Amino acid sequence: MDKTVGSAAEAVAGIPDGASLAVGGFGLNGVPQVLIAALHERGTGGLHVVSNNCGAMDSGLAVLLAAGRIARVTGSFIGANKEFARQYLAGELEVELIPQGTLAEKLRAGGTGIPAFYTPAGVGTQIAEGGLPWRYDGSGGVALASPPKETRTFDGTEYVLERAIRTDYALVRAARGDRHGNLVFAKSARNFNPLAAMAGRITIAEVEELVEPGALDPDSVHLPGIFVRRIVALTPGQAADKRIERRTVSD
Repeated sequence: MDKTVGSAAEAVAGIPDGASLAVGGFGLNGVPQVLIAALHERGTGGLHVVSNNCGAMDSGLAVLLAAGRIARVTGSFIGANKEFARQYLAGELEVELIPQGTLAEKLRAGGTGIPAFYTPAGVGTQIAEGGLPWRYDGSGGVALASPPKETRTFDGTEYVLERAIRTDYALVRAARGDRHGNLVFAKSARNFNPLAAMAGRITIAEVEELVEPGALDPDSVHLPGIFVRRIVALTPGQAADKRIERRTVSD
């Protein structure tokens, strides 16, 4: 039952080239920075990443992206990541953009064994009708576009069918975790982390504080250990290393 491993390098050692990864976090918040750094150090490439965004400020997934290790991104937000936008428009990167709520539900559905679901989000747009550029040809043309999706009407309202997401691995970061893999996420780091963890067939978690089994109140657990395969305890320095993406202060 003890799922702890000695290092982040050991935790990601089995991830092969071309693997699919669900990665938690949003911007710089709740991102499994140490596991991503270990994957970068290992040299793994050709990755298919599912995450809300692809890192920011040369941090998180942006490290793998800049190194050319990511082949495809399924996400909701490009934002101010200029390298992400450059690779996408240059035809170097395949990108599937999905409404944020739909992406969250696709991950949750994958983790709970639901193969697909209907949602009104995207009806009447290229999300449902197809034609979204997944890959550009580098000259302004579209090399690969999204296919149309099935739609159906329920009680007079049209819905689009969305397939669930399952990935080979998931990388997440939690505030606290025990050796059995039960996790607690802090505040808004609870955004995509539990969902990504559920979607991964092999989920690896880095935790800021590792506690013994029984130390966590069962009512406080956000993700049960059944979803987690490996746990890495961060050092105090790693746990405290939390960058701020955009600082706003008053005069």
